[in-house]
Amino acid sequence: MASEGPLTPEETRRYARHLVLKGFGGPAQQKLKATRVLVVGAGGLGSPAIAYLAAAGVGRLTIVDPDVVSLTNLQRQVVHTTASIGTGKAASAGTFAGALNPHVVLDLHAEAVTDANADQLAGAADIVLDGTDNLVTRRIVATACERCKKPLVSGAVSMFSGQVTIFAPHLGGPPHAALYPNAASDDALPSCEANGILGPVTGVIGTLMAMEAIKLATGVGTPLIGRLLIYDAREASFSELGY
Repeated sequence: MASEGPLTPEETRRYARHLVLKGFGGPAQQKLKATRVLVVGAGGLGSPAIAYLAAAGVGRLTIVDPDVVSLTNLQRQVVHTTASIGTGKAASAGTFAGALNPHVVLDLHAEAVTDANADQLAGAADIVLDGTDNLVTRRIVATACERCKKPLVSGAVSMFSGQVTIFAPHLGGPPHAALYPNAASDDALPSCEANGILGPVTGVIGTLMAMEAIKLATGVGTPLIGRLLIYDAREASFSELGY
């Protein structure tokens, strides 16, 4: 587990609004403190997820991203700043998270998730979040999570819309292939570079991903296992599909 022992006096003050929240309180906060979360990708989806997980008091946050911050990222990747341009995204996101909450243990990896390291990374976590933008990496992460029996919170965005779900076959949910069959390829998917993305859409979906991770960690609420939540920014509407 990420961290043992009771909340410190400083943590008690920091998380005061959680501790007085009926249905959450001290027991849930202690579970968060003992939870290890892996975030794959510190971009548009990873940024808000990292920010809210760090703020909420997750015990250990592992951030994996091989890329560096560029100027075009800053319209939506809110944990990075203009001064971060040229810096590795994992390090930049770690700087943000550490400044926000020094109680969170950070484990930063400036590398891609591959077949060679996926099982080790997923196996060391309790919950995995995938905010990457290609199916090759998504399948590697999903396969590792299935092998290691770890729940996978998966988000995706394009243009004015986004979606989030949880893959957890070991908990009775459908596998990744139920939503993204092997025949699907990146060639058939719209790219952010080609079609664009409205910045706040990534904030909505990334924050929902953090919320689902917190629910999984604490046992509070009903996670989106086997349910695909779809957000349409232009219509300000949510819809849900089973798969």
